[in-house]
Amino acid sequence: MPAANDDLVIDLDGVGVTRSGAHLLRDLTWQVELDERWVVLGPNGAGKTTLLNIAGARLYPSTGTARVLGERLGRTDVNELRTRIGLSSAALAERIPGDEIVHNVVVTASWGVVGRWRERYESIDEVRARALLDQFGVAGLADRAYGTLSEGERKRVQIARALMTDPELLMLDEPAAGLDLGAREDLVNRLAELAYDPDAPAIVLVTHHVEEIPPGFTHALLLREGGVVAQGLIGTVLTSDNLSKTFGLPLKLERSGERFIAFS
Repeated sequence: MPAANDDLVIDLDGVGVTRSGAHLLRDLTWQVELDERWVVLGPNGAGKTTLLNIAGARLYPSTGTARVLGERLGRTDVNELRTRIGLSSAALAERIPGDEIVHNVVVTASWGVVGRWRERYESIDEVRARALLDQFGVAGLADRAYGTLSEGERKRVQIARALMTDPELLMLDEPAAGLDLGAREDLVNRLAELAYDPDAPAIVLVTHHVEEIPPGFTHALLLREGGVVAQGLIGTVLTSDNLSKTFGLPLKLERSGERFIAFS
């Protein structure tokens, strides 16, 4: 057996996922290293969320092997492993009570719970939660009810929560979905700052749209019907041809600096 690579935070080898006879992922091999920032692109049904659930230790593969943060799924305590992974997703967002105070939405990640009850937090946790809210420009909303925030504000609070435990891996499932242009650009700029931070964890961001890729992202994985179309350095992988194959229609891709735009 080859020696484990300590720099790998995600190591999938021949991974497949089958549900009710349908192949959600097919023979997928993918590796993510400590200092990499990956975007996963593909249409609906491409397998993006399934892939994220495996990489987030929330789903076991039907075939192949999956190692996350050096631990092989199926041979480790996934509850402990999940504490080392920050996740922002629509499924998690739906569980946050609308009347929860914004500060509590973030700080409760320390206990891995949604909704503050009678648990007690150290002062260091309270300070970190405030710092993360400030980092994402929502410190002034700390005492507001989560349900009163705009969609853009909620997304920033969710990412602050995902970072609360100082994770080794940050997973963002369509963080810009449903945002207007201004809110999207604000979020993209803040994620770019995070991507450029050498102390930030490895990042995997799932999206449908190349316009939502923040500057500073280094790699791309393109999926279609559960299989890999292309993967590697973002400047090599993101081409008009690969994007056309991924989405099943002729597309042109243009790049301005580190931002992308696609059109037919």
